[in-house]
Amino acid sequence: MTVPITASMLYDLVSCPHRVTMDVFGDASEHDEPNAFVELLWEKGSLYEKEVMEGLEIPFTDLSKYQGLEKTQSTLEAMRRGDVLIYSGRMEADGLLGDPDLLRKEGGGYVAGDIKSGAGLEGSDDLSRPKKHYAVQLGLYTDILERKGLSAGRRGFIWDINGDEVIYDFTSPEDGRSSRTLWQVYEDTLAHAQEIVTRRTETLPAYSGVCKLCHWYTACVSRLTDSNDLTLIPELGRSKRDAMIPRVRTIRELASSDPGEFIAGNKTVFPGIGPATLKKLHARATLIAAGEKGVPYLKEPMSLPSEDLELFFDIEVDPMRDICYLHGFVERRGGDSNSEKFVPFFAEEPSAEAEKMAFARAWRYMRDSQPCVIYYYSKYERTIYRKLQVKYPDICTVAELEELFAPAHAVDLYFDVVLKLTEWPTRDYSIKTLANYLGFMWRDSHPSGAASIEWFHKWVGTGDPEVRQRILDYNEDDCRATRVLRDALDDLRVKPERLG
Repeated sequence: MTVPITASMLYDLVSCPHRVTMDVFGDASEHDEPNAFVELLWEKGSLYEKEVMEGLEIPFTDLSKYQGLEKTQSTLEAMRRGDVLIYSGRMEADGLLGDPDLLRKEGGGYVAGDIKSGAGLEGSDDLSRPKKHYAVQLGLYTDILERKGLSAGRRGFIWDINGDEVIYDFTSPEDGRSSRTLWQVYEDTLAHAQEIVTRRTETLPAYSGVCKLCHWYTACVSRLTDSNDLTLIPELGRSKRDAMIPRVRTIRELASSDPGEFIAGNKTVFPGIGPATLKKLHARATLIAAGEKGVPYLKEPMSLPSEDLELFFDIEVDPMRDICYLHGFVERRGGDSNSEKFVPFFAEEPSAEAEKMAFARAWRYMRDSQPCVIYYYSKYERTIYRKLQVKYPDICTVAELEELFAPAHAVDLYFDVVLKLTEWPTRDYSIKTLANYLGFMWRDSHPSGAASIEWFHKWVGTGDPEVRQRILDYNEDDCRATRVLRDALDDLRVKPERLG
């Protein structure tokens, strides 16, 4: 019997087609233990959904007590009666199975909706656009309604974390640059899922940033390592791998190749990969394929600001509460690591008042520490500080904030140094990966930003001082890892890349 196509299956496929293959055909004994952060996301989503429905001031038909076929039949009966709003329904048709949070009667038919504990759109303001993983779920519900002759039109809606209703019009383009409609996006995703579950297409694992939260992480990374897969090269993702694989299948093959053989003028034989990108990926493959003989290097000379006082900076943010709960600094004087001191500013409760106080204290500390050099890893810290400035404009002005992060005395080691000026024999350039490569070890056995959010959630619920200390220790280690990387950069030799 063919496995039904579900909304959650399409949601997962948007991020990783191989996740669908593994969920349908994989060996369950290879599952990793449930990720605590993922479980927290599900819990928060369920709680938010319950909160929304309990706060509704309009009547609705609640089908949450039903399961399986009984729920399916009850949903169909409610729609045939013409119930205005149906909660926790279940529909199926022609091998499609959907569990929309909401079914709302509009005119002579129904429109499906979901309640999400995230924003209903991607981006913000004029750059906002529908979320593809939301769209394909709503598309499946709408498709089932159409097949059953119960659809009010090709549209759906999201009730999001901001209390907004966001309409998904499937006749509209997926974004401002494409003529492809959201319905075509849904149909393409559905067709891909159908090919996977009927084994008409084979998927391959691919290493990416989303992998670490997946319960197939260990199994997939093991297969990728055994096959010497190209996606274990930084910035070589699934689409680039799939374009290259007819000619180059492994890291070793890419390393031993002559990239010039694949270049003709200002193009390569690989769609979507230009000559400069191919040469960069070839250099990384060569470094990784060298094994222990591969050493990191600078592509050109590096110059970093110099001050007696250095601050190594990292923040922790809970996106579900939209709160920056920790600003951590390791300060060092005169380049002497023995002088290091950890300075944290912690929001003592998940409130706007506590967030503002922690931000104000961190801001004063950074301001009063001038002159100094501030090191951080990726644009995230600067982005969050810009958001905090908008939320709390009495703490600092836009001009003051931009001056604080000016390149003359604030360095994003990831974008401005590691990506632009260096190469490493590692599968990615995360601070965890590079610091571990350099011999640094976190004190916690499961260090990650996602884990810190889960710990913060636990601390809010219990007030346990050991949990609070675990959060602080993790943040301190992140700051020290940034210092370890900064010092290692001074020891790298320059190896200019060939331009030909």
